[in-house]
Amino acid sequence: MALTYSQALDFLFPRTTTIKFGLATSRALLAEVGNPHELIPLVHVGGTNGKGSVCTLVAAALREAGWRVGLYTSPHLVSFRERVTVCGEPISEDAVAMWTRRLEPLIRKRAATFFEATTAIALADFAARGAEIGVVEVGLGGRLDSTNVIRPVVSAVTKIELDHMKYLGDTLEQIAVEKAGIAKPGAPFVIGETRPDLVNTLRREARCFINRLDRCAEPDIRVVPPEYQWAGPLRLLGAHQRRNAGVAHGLLMALPERYRPKVDEIAAGFARATIPGRLDRRGRWLFDVAHNPDGMRALVAAIKEMSPPRPLHALVSILGDKAWPEMLVQLDGVIDRGILTRAPTAASRGWDMAWLRRWLRTSSRPPARASWTLVPDFDRALEAAGREAATVLVTGSFHTVGDVMVSLGMSPI
Repeated sequence: MALTYSQALDFLFPRTTTIKFGLATSRALLAEVGNPHELIPLVHVGGTNGKGSVCTLVAAALREAGWRVGLYTSPHLVSFRERVTVCGEPISEDAVAMWTRRLEPLIRKRAATFFEATTAIALADFAARGAEIGVVEVGLGGRLDSTNVIRPVVSAVTKIELDHMKYLGDTLEQIAVEKAGIAKPGAPFVIGETRPDLVNTLRREARCFINRLDRCAEPDIRVVPPEYQWAGPLRLLGAHQRRNAGVAHGLLMALPERYRPKVDEIAAGFARATIPGRLDRRGRWLFDVAHNPDGMRALVAAIKEMSPPRPLHALVSILGDKAWPEMLVQLDGVIDRGILTRAPTAASRGWDMAWLRRWLRTSSRPPARASWTLVPDFDRALEAAGREAATVLVTGSFHTVGDVMVSLGMSPI
């Protein structure tokens, strides 16, 4: 019996509550659809922050060079279909339904997670739509992430920061070890991290992972110079995006010659690439998915550089497992008013309202520059944020940005 798109999502989304590390289920799901990852050359990009931007920039340059390019990123803002595109065209509703129905028995049998199933669907769709090369973003970590079944032509790690410590480790070095696990024999491994100790960890661990897979392999590890930033035209806003573009450039130069774009093709691709929800300005609304302290630092620096019209109000909802006190203290320095709420799609993972209320009242937190208000009701919070604001910043998570876009009737693409 065929599934509708809506029924497919109803089947897949409850599986987002499960995080499971290991590659056996992903291999089984991909085998069920003909091992599409073995048919298409793939680029693999991990890291804490910046990996989505690097993937988008790489895909844009490859498209400019004339290739039919698949792009798999996560999470989405509004529609599941955003996660899987070929030459910018999202996966169709019919394809999501068809691949889900095809995989449903095995998903049930192996208790596959949402991301394991989605990875198989994405790679199957790449092959079905004739992608000539694909760009794949790591979901969580690297070593045991379900995307790590692929054998890429090049892999890269962007930047290491503290995030998902419950799963990846409590230190930057432990997290770097997990991220380095995407290194493979025969594929250059590009390092975008700039701190020498973490670069050394990534280099050392990448060599170990490569040699475990092939003792005779000679690791090809390339470090993007710490000072290097892309100096050409760039549509993406923020100084951090110039570094991301520099890492993307380094990755493109590490591709096999056949796929390597020319300099003018890279420049044209970078100049046209856009990423919804990343310093994404639409009228008086400014969207950014900053969801950890490093992302918030980049956002704060960009706001200072942009000097948006004032008063600047922020609508903020952060997931409960993030370092939100540090993030709010950073944001306080550049806004005039902050409205704290809970995004509807993050209700089960959102921050604790009672805890947040107590935190706002405590005298131990740093003195606030902006005025802060807790408005648990999302619709009322959205209304309050827009009242008398020249600029409204929406930030804290993908959920927050996506939910506001839906409320305002905006498309993410």
